[in-house]
Amino acid sequence: QVQLVESGGGSVQSGGSLRLSCTVSGGTVSRFSMGWFRQAPGKEREGVAVQTEGGSIRYRDSVKGRFTVSQDNVKNIVYLEMNNLKPEDTAMYYCAARAGWWQSFASSGVNHWGQGTQVTVSS
Repeated sequence: QVQLVESGGGSVQSGGSLRLSCTVSGGTVSRFSMGWFRQAPGKEREGVAVQTEGGSIRYRDSVKGRFTVSQDNVKNIVYLEMNNLKPEDTAMYYCAARAGWWQSFASSGVNHWGQGTQVTVSS
């Protein structure tokens, strides 16, 4: 059974950095298209970064230049490096895996979700 476990969340001040990890077990991360989503209180879940055809990463406009996704296929871990964090980045962050490439930031078609890790950015 495939499981995704996020870690690395926390509380930082505006301008700070965090690196989230998503550890995949029960499957090989390279066999999935991985994505990161977030959900702020009272808001819908939104895509932050998703793996599109060919393995390239598509970033949400608001995080471009600040967030970077990387992947360690040996350790089966996907990372989300977040720099220059802003209060509006405050949310629960989720890792997601699907069998096919993401065509958009829609969360439909996700096969596996992690439990989430909280990121709080104070001004």
